[in-house]
Amino acid sequence: WTREQGAMSASLGADAAGETSSPERSASALHAWVTTVDHKKLGILYISAGLLFFVVGGIEAIMMRAQLAQAANDLLEPQEFNRLFTMHGTTMVFLVGMPIVTGFGNYLIPLMIGARDMAFPRLNAWGFWMFLFGGLVLYMSYFASMGLYGAGTAPDVGWFAYSPLSGKAFSRGNATDYWILGILISGLGSVSGAINMLTTTLTMRCPGMTMSRLPLFVWMMLVVSFLMLLALPVLTGAQVMLLFDRFLGAHFFDTQAGGDAVLWQHFFWFFGHPEVYILMIPGFAYASEIIPVFSRKVIFGYSFMVAATLAIGLLAVGVWAHHMFTVGMGRGLNIWFAVITMLVGVPTGIKLFNWIATMYGGRIQLRMPMVFCIAFLGQFLIAGLTGILLSGAPLNWQLSDSYFVVAHFHYVLIGGLVFTVFAACYYWFPKMTGRMLSEKIGRWH
Repeated sequence: WTREQGAMSASLGADAAGETSSPERSASALHAWVTTVDHKKLGILYISAGLLFFVVGGIEAIMMRAQLAQAANDLLEPQEFNRLFTMHGTTMVFLVGMPIVTGFGNYLIPLMIGARDMAFPRLNAWGFWMFLFGGLVLYMSYFASMGLYGAGTAPDVGWFAYSPLSGKAFSRGNATDYWILGILISGLGSVSGAINMLTTTLTMRCPGMTMSRLPLFVWMMLVVSFLMLLALPVLTGAQVMLLFDRFLGAHFFDTQAGGDAVLWQHFFWFFGHPEVYILMIPGFAYASEIIPVFSRKVIFGYSFMVAATLAIGLLAVGVWAHHMFTVGMGRGLNIWFAVITMLVGVPTGIKLFNWIATMYGGRIQLRMPMVFCIAFLGQFLIAGLTGILLSGAPLNWQLSDSYFVVAHFHYVLIGGLVFTVFAACYYWFPKMTGRMLSEKIGRWH
């Protein structure tokens, strides 16, 4: 921090003396951003990179929608559609949701708890560049997955990479290997960010900032950090096992050689369902900061909101196999995971009612952050109700692999994450840049 301030002061002094040309100033500014360890700059870098990948993932979604717009359309070949399906899902989950979550946490947690910076500034910077490098490795599959002298292809195994589709016999070339390595590398960056946010919150609070006085944003990011540390290493281990299958002759997931394809599903969804809450709980955090401000009221039921967040974090790691009701786990396991899945709806419902109670009787101002939060409440209600329907094993058996599941998942992530990310961008943009965003253009948005 001191070196950066000194360099900035020297740069300003040189500018005043007319000693620095415009290209030199640009190069100096670029160097300052690339080498920074400041939590604010790294937060902005995380958010900016996430929004850039958001555009890429959105283009992929538009291409798939264009293909599905009419029957017997030949805009995309079936194989290319599968690649877009894989890349869109992977991009939105790993390269959009995760970095934006980490970015807002990076920027705001030290400010909210009175810390000078994150606990490990260099680890913080390393985590960002690992995430970005992992994302670039994933997209390098378009250019290099068939080797240096052949045209590349993107992976076509779905964002969940179910075995045996991801095995060497089915997935030829190296596109799947790029998927594995890209997600593995970016996951290391996410784990380092979780370690940083966790350590900063627990050890660097200013005097008097007890846990019972923490802003809800910080509480929720604390739970998210725990979930990251629990879930991401499991996915990383599964990806290493898959690499062993593909390159070293192991047969962890190869059913033809005595392996178990369903084992991959257990590993993946043990990560995959907490991942949904890793993406959703920060959305809850943004809403919990924004709704009280534009309702002109203190948040209703602070202690209940904290308890509900902790309950969601606890239950999130025990419901993964509700994604697997159709694989034949047996009656006992089906009942267990159905009941636990239904229980998740209780703390989630508490949050929804608390936000509504905060708005009730308040002097609501319909500025853009609040407009997006109100839309979030409506969409997330639909997401929760459809989730309760899917928690029942018999109905899930009928609806699995249907567009009902796709719709539920997108109500969760668009209503629960994307809308709240937009709200957060409108709300904290002035803090980060010193400029206001246009309300008029925001209404069109």
